[in-house]
Amino acid sequence: MDDDPLFAIDPAGTDIHDEAARLRAHGPITRVLLPGGVAAWAVTGYHAARQVLADERFARNARQHWPAYVDGTIGPDFPLIAWARMDNMSTADGEPHARQRRLVAGAFSPQRIAVLRPRVERVVRRALDELAGHAAERPGEPVDLKVGYAHRVASRVIGELLGVPEGDPDGILDRAGYIESTPQKAAAEYALLRSKIEALVAAKRRQPGEDLISDLIAAQPSGCPVTGTGAGSDAELVGLAQLMLNTGAEPARNLITNTVLALLTRPGQRALAASGEVEWDDVVEETLRTDASVAYLPFRFATEDVTIAGVTISRGDPVLVGYAATGRDPELHGAAAGEFDARRADKRHVAFGHGVHRCVGPALTRMEVRIAVEALFTRFPGLRLAVEPKELTGQGTFVMNGRLALPVHL
Repeated sequence: MDDDPLFAIDPAGTDIHDEAARLRAHGPITRVLLPGGVAAWAVTGYHAARQVLADERFARNARQHWPAYVDGTIGPDFPLIAWARMDNMSTADGEPHARQRRLVAGAFSPQRIAVLRPRVERVVRRALDELAGHAAERPGEPVDLKVGYAHRVASRVIGELLGVPEGDPDGILDRAGYIESTPQKAAAEYALLRSKIEALVAAKRRQPGEDLISDLIAAQPSGCPVTGTGAGSDAELVGLAQLMLNTGAEPARNLITNTVLALLTRPGQRALAASGEVEWDDVVEETLRTDASVAYLPFRFATEDVTIAGVTISRGDPVLVGYAATGRDPELHGAAAGEFDARRADKRHVAFGHGVHRCVGPALTRMEVRIAVEALFTRFPGLRLAVEPKELTGQGTFVMNGRLALPVHL
């Protein structure tokens, strides 16, 4: 960064945690330069992040609160334009957001999660059997746990929640959550996935089941139009389903991968979990603190000048909250904040957000990841990395915090 007040964010997210540490050295809130040359603020301090996330003066809707986007200064070639264009519960504010959140909240109630548990366990068993089959067919060859296990578990679990048919004949789950490299590819993929979800909604309207999409259809007002953007419209319903699919797949996929990697590179911690000296839930929670699935989730916008941690963020400025950075904040967790220790008493983090826009499904994510990781190490006690840890690469984005692949020997 030197004397330049604008810290250029690495668009490829080559080293999420090293970059966060360098940002944090300049304070909990730092001025940064996003891909495309757009100035913004990055929040990497835990306490500052909670303040921003809880402050209603930071809005999510770019179409209303980002002047540079509204007046066309931010053009269609902006690498993160898809995040500004997004129109769903995650980018709604006030009552529209609260109403949509109420619609989906029931799907993540303790009762619904308990009902889902045996289905999650079935998904995990099937994925483990597929891994074992691969090992039998290709003895000695490594397998990619990211694609061959974490993706299958995460996508199938969210598919169970939404009511995606067995076998996923339309290929919906294979497209869940992946982030494309260019605005053009992102727009095309978004449109393709949306068309498939529209077809799924239409099928559920004809033949409802015990799933979230059917519940949303049942909750629509009588005589609700099948198109449009009003309360309960199919356009809104499709947007909610697409949001649940993407946010339910990619973060869980990364959390499974990150948790497995944490244990594969720390034999002592792995032994503690395997012996029962620490709970698997604690292993997952410590991964959420040290290696959260989401690095930065664009965007928030100041609706007026706001001062946080001694820094004034001007009206209209875009803000990124560093979800993966805040759990490693030394002001909260001390000098050893970056070290993984499942025995740590204080595991506070904001990996699932905070405030009114916090994630609706942390209970489901925690449950499926805990089941998936424990079952994996139980089924394959000889599991080991097939490459050196330094050979692992990131996903090629600074938005998510995950590995492109996790090659292992079973």
